[in-house]
Amino acid sequence: MKTNIRICCIWTLFLFLLNFPPQYTNAQTTNAPNVIIINVDDLGYGDLGIYGATEIKTPNIDALAAKGVRFTNGHATSATCTPSRYALITGEYPWRQGAKILPGDAALIISTDKTTVPALFQQAGYATGIVGKWHLGLGETIEKNWNQPISPGPNDVGFDYSFIFPATADRVPTVFMENGMVLGLEENDPITVNYQQPVGNDPTGAANPDLLKMPASPNHGHNNTIVNGIGRIGYMSGGHKARWTDEEVPLTFLMKAKEFIETNQKKPFFLYYALTEPHVPRMPSTVFKGKSKLGYRGDAILQIDWAVGEVMKQLKALGIEDKTMIIFTSDNGPVLDDGYVDYAVEKNGTHRPAGPLRGGKYSAFEGGTRVPLIISWPGTIKPTVSDALVCQVDFLASFSELIDQRIPNNQAKDSENLLSAFLGQSQKGRDVLIKQGGAMTVTKGNWKYISPQAGAAVAKLTNIETGNSTEEQLYNLREDLGEQKNVAEKYPDKVMEMKSALSDF
Repeated sequence: MKTNIRICCIWTLFLFLLNFPPQYTNAQTTNAPNVIIINVDDLGYGDLGIYGATEIKTPNIDALAAKGVRFTNGHATSATCTPSRYALITGEYPWRQGAKILPGDAALIISTDKTTVPALFQQAGYATGIVGKWHLGLGETIEKNWNQPISPGPNDVGFDYSFIFPATADRVPTVFMENGMVLGLEENDPITVNYQQPVGNDPTGAANPDLLKMPASPNHGHNNTIVNGIGRIGYMSGGHKARWTDEEVPLTFLMKAKEFIETNQKKPFFLYYALTEPHVPRMPSTVFKGKSKLGYRGDAILQIDWAVGEVMKQLKALGIEDKTMIIFTSDNGPVLDDGYVDYAVEKNGTHRPAGPLRGGKYSAFEGGTRVPLIISWPGTIKPTVSDALVCQVDFLASFSELIDQRIPNNQAKDSENLLSAFLGQSQKGRDVLIKQGGAMTVTKGNWKYISPQAGAAVAKLTNIETGNSTEEQLYNLREDLGEQKNVAEKYPDKVMEMKSALSDF
């Protein structure tokens, strides 16, 4: 009798294990690589030498592309930063969440129970870190105490380590935060942040333009509290010794990124390195000022290229170059005048930040969302140029296969497994991609449809074509990459097909 009971128990346990296989593997027992995502801010499709730029030199990024996959049809989901970063991290289209550009005091918009890119690596045994721009909100509400640890934040959605600034460089608070705590705080100088009304006695750009070393463009809103001689969006008081200077931000982020790599070189790691350049205010480190012919925006791009080169040199010196995948991309397309008089327009010359594409940041045209995308993994990825339709929202599902991690059925529903394309092993990408740049768009094969959207055809403040039109727009991107000829009237059946694909989402 006891023998029969014992046999029954063994069979029950066997069947249980058969139906519920182990979900996780330890990355230290696999050949999965370290992964570094370098996500820059407002860099256009035409801003790099490898993508056709002739007025600026980017030798390090060009070298990265020369030994990896360079995508000609790689996309962010959105033409602005917060939405595209949300999609990259969560594998979910940002309009499902209503994600939009956030103020610096916004609450966290990523649910802490979501499967995210860093959480996926974390559960596989990777050390995970973020260094750089966050801009996805902090805490549970707008009202928060900046003088105490703030959560939830990056550390609550999969990052073991975080060194960030809360939003973006043109918004307060202009402080560094490490693992949820503002650095450099003093008890007798607490921080207060408000986006509705002035706080404290700090001068503003609106009332004290004589104090500005970089004037604000009219009507952009960059004329509130002055920090480092630059007006910001939003009001801030206190934390005077905690406030960073713009010139030190890129060097600090690079130092912290290299520290994370150095610390975790003996084990698998995932690093999300989110540079702030060439987003406004463009105030590159002094050593880079005047190095390009394109003003501070060009100087900032040279600084990006240098930082990428420094990371590449570090990986080689540590002997982990062949164990590390580097992904280089941008959160959206380019913009020249975005709030400050920095002469980006006047000094642009013949440079084409969006390359052959129409539009730029904020735009439904390709210039808003088609971005540089380079993936390098020496010894594994062979040098190639890929025309596959791929998107940052697909990183999560693709990493799931790379590191053998399961995603719950209700998570990352918009992310597709394109690992073969990302590794340069296949030219097959997505069949359909939905994007948003004001108007909603759908790309299917060579065709792109832009839904009707009210609003100005050209943004008054940035002078960028928005893609807004009360008419339906259809473009054949193979024949008309610059989206100059609307063929919606010529192909009504194709318009209906594209509208149906959009409505399915």
